[in-house]
Amino acid sequence: MQQTSQHKNLSTYKIGYYISLFGAAIILLWIGAFKFTPTEAAAIKPLVENHFLTFFVYDIMSAQAVSNIIGVIEIIIALLLIFSVKFASLKKFAGIGMVVTFLVTLSYLFTTPNVWHVVDGVPVTDFFILKDLMLLGFGLMLLNGKNEHT
Repeated sequence: MQQTSQHKNLSTYKIGYYISLFGAAIILLWIGAFKFTPTEAAAIKPLVENHFLTFFVYDIMSAQAVSNIIGVIEIIIALLLIFSVKFASLKKFAGIGMVVTFLVTLSYLFTTPNVWHVVDGVPVTDFFILKDLMLLGFGLMLLNGKNEHT
Protein backbone atom coordinates (compact mmCIF):
# COMPACT_ATOMS: atom_id res chain seq x y z
CA MET A 1 0.00 0.00 0.00
CA GLN A 2 2.84 2.41 0.84
CA GLN A 3 4.51 1.59 -2.48
CA THR A 4 1.34 2.63 -4.33
CA SER A 5 1.30 5.90 -2.41
CA GLN A 6 4.97 6.51 -3.25
CA HIS A 7 4.28 5.73 -6.91
CA LYS A 8 1.35 8.17 -6.93
CA ASN A 9 3.50 10.89 -5.31
CA LEU A 10 6.29 10.22 -7.80
CA SER A 11 3.83 10.46 -10.70
CA THR A 12 2.41 13.71 -9.34
CA TYR A 13 5.93 15.07 -8.94
CA LYS A 14 6.82 14.11 -12.53
CA ILE A 15 3.67 15.70 -13.89
CA GLY A 16 4.38 18.90 -11.95
CA TYR A 17 8.02 18.85 -13.04
CA TYR A 18 7.19 18.52 -16.73
CA ILE A 19 4.44 21.14 -16.55
CA SER A 20 7.00 23.48 -14.96
CA LEU A 21 9.68 22.59 -17.50
CA PHE A 22 7.52 23.01 -20.58
CA GLY A 23 5.72 26.01 -19.07
CA ALA A 24 9.06 27.74 -18.48
CA ALA A 25 10.17 26.82 -22.01
CA ILE A 26 6.99 28.27 -23.54
CA ILE A 27 7.32 31.49 -21.52
CA LEU A 28 10.99 31.86 -22.50
CA LEU A 29 10.30 31.12 -26.19
CA TRP A 30 7.37 33.50 -26.32
CA ILE A 31 9.06 36.36 -24.48
CA GLY A 32 12.33 35.66 -26.30
CA ALA A 33 10.60 35.94 -29.67
CA PHE A 34 8.85 39.14 -28.56
CA LYS A 35 12.26 40.69 -27.84
CA PHE A 36 12.72 40.95 -31.63
CA THR A 37 9.95 43.55 -31.84
CA PRO A 38 10.46 47.31 -31.51
CA THR A 39 7.72 47.42 -28.86
CA GLU A 40 9.59 45.09 -26.50
CA ALA A 41 12.96 46.69 -27.29
CA ALA A 42 11.53 50.02 -26.14
CA ALA A 43 9.80 48.45 -23.12
CA ILE A 44 12.96 46.90 -21.67
CA LYS A 45 15.21 49.90 -22.29
CA PRO A 46 14.42 51.67 -18.98
CA LEU A 47 15.12 48.44 -17.10
CA VAL A 48 18.41 47.69 -18.83
CA GLU A 49 19.80 51.25 -18.92
CA ASN A 50 19.28 51.76 -15.17
CA HIS A 51 20.90 48.52 -14.04
CA PHE A 52 24.42 48.55 -12.64
CA LEU A 53 25.40 45.46 -14.71
CA THR A 54 23.90 46.52 -18.05
CA PHE A 55 23.75 50.34 -18.12
CA PHE A 56 26.55 50.61 -20.70
CA VAL A 57 25.11 48.37 -23.44
CA TYR A 58 23.22 51.18 -25.16
CA ASP A 59 26.52 53.00 -25.64
CA ILE A 60 27.69 50.04 -27.71
CA MET A 61 24.51 48.82 -29.45
CA SER A 62 21.08 49.98 -30.48
CA ALA A 63 18.02 49.29 -28.35
CA GLN A 64 16.87 46.69 -30.87
CA ALA A 65 20.26 44.94 -30.95
CA VAL A 66 20.30 44.72 -27.13
CA SER A 67 16.77 43.35 -27.12
CA ASN A 68 17.64 40.84 -29.86
CA ILE A 69 20.60 39.52 -27.86
CA ILE A 70 18.44 39.11 -24.77
CA GLY A 71 15.86 37.33 -26.93
CA VAL A 72 18.46 34.92 -28.29
CA ILE A 73 19.60 34.13 -24.74
CA GLU A 74 16.03 33.45 -23.63
CA ILE A 75 15.38 31.21 -26.64
CA ILE A 76 18.62 29.27 -26.04
CA ILE A 77 17.62 28.66 -22.41
CA ALA A 78 14.19 27.47 -23.59
CA LEU A 79 15.79 25.06 -26.06
CA LEU A 80 18.15 23.78 -23.35
CA LEU A 81 15.10 23.09 -21.20
CA ILE A 82 13.31 21.23 -23.97
CA PHE A 83 16.34 19.18 -24.99
CA SER A 84 17.15 18.37 -21.35
CA VAL A 85 14.20 15.97 -21.46
CA LYS A 86 16.25 13.78 -23.81
CA PHE A 87 19.77 14.88 -22.79
CA ALA A 88 19.92 15.17 -18.99
CA SER A 89 23.36 16.83 -19.09
CA LEU A 90 21.71 19.99 -20.49
CA LYS A 91 19.54 20.41 -17.40
CA LYS A 92 22.32 22.04 -15.38
CA PHE A 93 23.07 24.53 -18.18
CA ALA A 94 19.38 25.41 -18.43
CA GLY A 95 19.28 25.89 -14.66
CA ILE A 96 22.34 28.16 -14.67
CA GLY A 97 20.86 30.21 -17.51
CA MET A 98 17.54 30.54 -15.71
CA VAL A 99 19.09 31.50 -12.38
CA VAL A 100 21.33 34.18 -13.91
CA THR A 101 18.57 35.53 -16.16
CA PHE A 102 15.93 35.74 -13.46
CA LEU A 103 18.22 37.11 -10.76
CA VAL A 104 19.03 39.97 -13.14
CA THR A 105 15.42 40.56 -14.16
CA LEU A 106 14.20 40.48 -10.55
CA SER A 107 16.92 42.95 -9.59
CA TYR A 108 15.32 45.43 -12.01
CA LEU A 109 12.65 45.86 -9.32
CA PHE A 110 15.33 47.56 -7.20
CA THR A 111 17.37 49.39 -9.86
CA THR A 112 14.71 50.92 -12.10
CA PRO A 113 13.33 54.31 -11.05
CA ASN A 114 9.56 54.58 -10.66
CA VAL A 115 8.97 50.83 -11.03
CA TRP A 116 7.11 50.84 -7.68
CA HIS A 117 4.04 52.95 -7.04
CA VAL A 118 1.18 52.96 -4.54
CA VAL A 119 -2.35 52.08 -5.62
CA ASP A 120 -5.07 52.29 -3.01
CA GLY A 121 -2.44 52.26 -0.30
CA VAL A 122 -0.75 49.09 -1.60
CA PRO A 123 2.74 49.19 -3.12
CA VAL A 124 2.61 47.61 -6.59
CA THR A 125 5.00 47.13 -9.45
CA ASP A 126 4.86 46.01 -13.05
CA PHE A 127 3.65 42.52 -12.28
CA PHE A 128 5.16 40.96 -15.40
CA ILE A 129 8.51 40.77 -13.58
CA LEU A 130 7.02 38.87 -10.62
CA LYS A 131 6.59 35.70 -12.73
CA ASP A 132 10.36 35.51 -12.62
CA LEU A 133 10.20 34.46 -8.95
CA MET A 134 8.73 31.10 -9.94
CA LEU A 135 11.07 30.75 -12.89
CA LEU A 136 14.04 31.46 -10.62
CA GLY A 137 12.80 28.77 -8.24
CA PHE A 138 12.48 26.24 -11.05
CA GLY A 139 15.97 27.14 -12.28
CA LEU A 140 17.34 26.44 -8.80
CA MET A 141 15.53 23.08 -8.79
CA LEU A 142 17.27 22.19 -12.04
CA LEU A 143 20.66 22.80 -10.44
CA ASN A 144 20.00 19.94 -8.02
CA GLY A 145 22.18 17.18 -9.43
CA LYS A 146 19.80 14.42 -8.39
CA ASN A 147 17.70 12.82 -11.11
CA GLU A 148 15.69 10.57 -8.83
CA HIS A 149 12.33 12.05 -9.80
CA THR A 150 12.83 12.95 -13.45
